[in-house]
Parts: sequence; structure tokens; C-alpha cells
Amino acid sequence: MIGNFVTRIFLVALFAKSLIESILDKRNLDHILKNRHSVPEKFSSSISLADHQKAADYSAEKIKANQVFHLIDLIIFLAWTLGGGLEALNRISLSLGRSDIQSGLIFFALLGLISSILALPHSLYFTFVIEEKYGFNKTTWKVFISDLIKGASIAVVIGGPIAYSILLIMKQLGSLWWLYAFIFLTVIQLLLVFIYPTFIAPLFNKFSPLADGEVKDKILQLLDRCGFKSSGLFVMDASKRSGHGNAYFTGFGKSKRIVFFDNLLHSLDAEEVEAVLAHELGHMKKKHILKSMIKSIVFSFIGFAVLGHLKDNIYFFNGHGLQTINNHLALTLFSMVAGVYTFLLTPVSSYISRRHEYEADEFASKNAKATRLISALVKMYKDNASTLTPDPLYSKFYFSHPPALERVSYLEKL
Repeated sequence: MIGNFVTRIFLVALFAKSLIESILDKRNLDHILKNRHSVPEKFSSSISLADHQKAADYSAEKIKANQVFHLIDLIIFLAWTLGGGLEALNRISLSLGRSDIQSGLIFFALLGLISSILALPHSLYFTFVIEEKYGFNKTTWKVFISDLIKGASIAVVIGGPIAYSILLIMKQLGSLWWLYAFIFLTVIQLLLVFIYPTFIAPLFNKFSPLADGEVKDKILQLLDRCGFKSSGLFVMDASKRSGHGNAYFTGFGKSKRIVFFDNLLHSLDAEEVEAVLAHELGHMKKKHILKSMIKSIVFSFIGFAVLGHLKDNIYFFNGHGLQTINNHLALTLFSMVAGVYTFLLTPVSSYISRRHEYEADEFASKNAKATRLISALVKMYKDNASTLTPDPLYSKFYFSHPPALERVSYLEKL
């Protein structure tokens, strides 16, 4: 009885999530196409109608493709859970006669392999069809396959020992296993933040020191004004995969690096690069990255605590389509279904992120020229074919950054 009740709750939550996603996607698609035929007045002098329509068509095509893949993902999700897929994969893993932990690792490996194969059509279609059609794809088949191999290798080398350790903790450390697992995983995640810039990222991209010149001079002056120290300024060969430009910080403490996509430096002038970096510095100075890490740690703690309660709960397993209770199934099932129940937190997270963006823009306006940040953003909207007219409700629900019109209007006030 209770298991059936859990199943009904699960299906209602899943249906509500899918319905909200579909309604928001439809609203966004309709709003973009409705405004396709004219450039918003604020951007009419800097973005042509042809570029605006390209962005609208690009966004519309991505939305339509996502609608199809969302349906496929929903079917796969139900097949894994209520359809008995996880149960069947578990039987295969246990049939090999290994220990509990070894069976769990085999289960994770098979699940990862199958999931990667099932995700390939989505990745291939977006990379080699949509991105190619709109001139953004620079990824060759050689690079694509190389990325898959490297990603799988990292999953085995790093993910394997982590999975083994958590399964061992679950087996050996009693009812408070979840607390020890949380502490262990938090330490590992912080360690990965330190080693990512120097050991993992270079496996996928080439990082070169930023060349001397006006751009570097502007950046060094900005860093000096803001009292910010980094371990280096680097240019990443992002153009070998995509035509999209960006800049970001990576690392933590003394290992912080400032990284520019090479295609971003090709499209912006020195003052615009300075303004973009000032915005990113704003995130550091306002402690947004630290706050995000703390939020992630808090949610991780809550997640482990909940899983600690559900790990041996037969109704949790039965209600989501599983008959067998063991540690690796508990980890997998919880990670799969948690997003269904936390989906309605999405707009809260999005709102907080947008507030951070406004605060970073305010910092940038005090340490660089707001007008140059506006011109840089407009160029990036144009170069990345970002829609200027998203649906307001959709953007409030999902967007981590303010929509173009709202953000530029806010910068103009500054």
C-alpha cells in the first residue's frame, strides 16, 4: 500500500515537472518567434535584423530539438525506474559472483556506459547539426571522439576510487555512514577544485599565457586596482570546438587562474575585455563563488542526510520500481529521482544567481566603464546568437543571467 502511494507521488511529481517544462518551452518558443521580425529598440543600432532573426531561429531550433530529447529522456528515465531497468542491471552485476562493493562498481560501470551511449544522439545532433548549421561548430570527429575517451578515462581514474570509497563507507561505518560520506566527498570536491586548472583542464584544451599588449596591460591595471592576485592569465583554444566566446575564473585560493576563450579576445577590444573581467572579479569580490560553494555543500549535506534515512527503506525502493535493496542501488536511485522532487526550487536558484549577476555588474561599473561592458555584452549576444526576446516567465524560471534587455537597462542606470 505504502509503496503504491510512493509510486503515485512519484508519477504526479514527474508529470507536474514535465508539464511545467513543456508549458515554459512552448511559451518561450512562441515569444521568440512572435518577436522575430523586429529588433528591440534598445539594440536596433547595434544588432541587425538578420542577426536578430538568426538568434531567434537558432534558439527556436534548440527548443524544438530539446522538446524531442526531453521526451526521449523521460521514456529512458521511466525505463530505468518503474520499467525495471535498474533492477535488471543489478541482477547482471550480482550474477558475476563478486563482493558487494565489486558488484556495485560493475553496476556503476555498466550504467555509465549505457547512459553515455544513450546520450550520444543528443550530443551528436546538437554539435554536428544545429551548431554546424549556425556556424558555431568547430569540433572535428577526431576531437569529439578524443573528448569521449578522455572523459571516460577520467571517470574511471577519479570516479572509480570515489565510488569505491563511498560504498566502503556505507558498508563499514554504521548508521552515520552518510555523514562520513558527506565529509569525504566534500573534501574530494574541494581537492578537485585545486587540481582541475593544472591537471584536468589541460587534457582537453591548450592554455597559453596571455600575450603582452594593451589587453594584458588593462587587465593587470584592473587587478591591481581591485587588489586581486591570480596564478596567471591564460588564453584557451576554445575555437577548436566552438564559435562561442567566454571568460572565467578557475581554481581556488592561490591556484586561481583567469582564462579567456581565444575567440572572445578576437571579438572584443581592450576596454571591453577589461569590463568583462571586472564583472567576473565582482563575483569573486562579492564572494558569490564562495556562497555558491557553501550552498552546494549545504544541499549535499541535506541530500546525504535524506539518503541516510532512505537507504534501507523498502517503500523508497518499491515506490520507484525496484525490488532489491542494496547500497549501489540506493545511491543510483536517489541521484536519479532527487531532481524530480526538487524541480520547483529551480526558480529560487535562478533568482539568486541573477541577483549575483546584477551585483557583479555594479562592481564592474565602479572599476571599469559600464558603457564598455554594455558594448561587450551586445557583441557577445550577437556573436553567440543569444535571443534578445526570451519569454519573461521562462527567463524568471530558468535564467541564471538577466535577459539582455533587463541587464543592459540596469547597466545604463549605473
